[in-house]
Amino acid sequence: MPLLLTEADLAPLFDAPALVDLMERALVEFSAGRVRQPVRTVVWMPEHESGFGVMPGAMPDGGPAGLKLVTLAPRNAPRGLPTHLATILVLDPVTGALTALLDGRLVTEKRTAAVSAAAARRLAAPGAGTLALVGSGVQAASHLEAYAAVLPLAEARVWSPTVEHREAFARAHDGEGGVRVRAVASAEEAVRGAGLVVTATPAREPVVRGAWLTEGAHVAAVGASTAQFRELDADAVRRSRVWVDSFASAKVEAGDLLEAEREGRWSLDEVVGELGALFSGVAPGRGDAREITLFKSLGLACEDLATADWLIARARERGVGREIEI
Repeated sequence: MPLLLTEADLAPLFDAPALVDLMERALVEFSAGRVRQPVRTVVWMPEHESGFGVMPGAMPDGGPAGLKLVTLAPRNAPRGLPTHLATILVLDPVTGALTALLDGRLVTEKRTAAVSAAAARRLAAPGAGTLALVGSGVQAASHLEAYAAVLPLAEARVWSPTVEHREAFARAHDGEGGVRVRAVASAEEAVRGAGLVVTATPAREPVVRGAWLTEGAHVAAVGASTAQFRELDADAVRRSRVWVDSFASAKVEAGDLLEAEREGRWSLDEVVGELGALFSGVAPGRGDAREITLFKSLGLACEDLATADWLIARARERGVGREIEI
């Protein structure tokens, strides 16, 4: 019978440094062409201001197959519900039988930050220790945790449009992992002088300007995962050397990059490479300490399946979860 793992079951199973390493390995497999994975299919429901994406895939070498169904409902925030919800179905690749059903919200939160941290570990300038968090939601919290686990982080500056939210975030996370966290009054104040920048917002218009980025900064643009959304202006993209998780996905989903191209300020042909190629040494990394580097995050099924497989093994070792009859 398939194993059911709820968010409460999954939360104690995560280990940030181990997950960062796992995401590196999964993306190496993806960029080497060993993962079978199409670009996700997205269905929008404008009358509800919501939508959902279907992300199927199959891992190599006897790894799992399956899919994630992820929903986006911005109206959930005033309802007290997460704006992103997800469910992961893991299948036996030989029989097609359902082997596990996982709540995918926390998986998405944690693996997204782990991928960003893996990119930052390779692309950030040596000694970068100040993190600008543009956004104060769950992705800001997970990125703070993941970055602190693998980088010499000393300070984080957080900004989001609602004063109460950014101040509450700073109070809740100040001191975690030895990092000082403080709220600031503007996105510009957060970003200027920061060696690490994470944008994790639902913005449709730029919230970070290229003029604010300091020499040597590394940026992870996380929030805009469709062509209609963007967090960075064209100048931020133009000033940066850019890596992506997937060329195929970036061509249809990376709003930050697509808008810069539409404005004639930059071209997708300028993408340096995929992260998996960077991790395997096929694609180059940072050239010098002064250049600005940018990772445009979109999220891939292989990340979800690798994480789910890892969590299932840990759950079985610890006797976590319960078998269910379908």
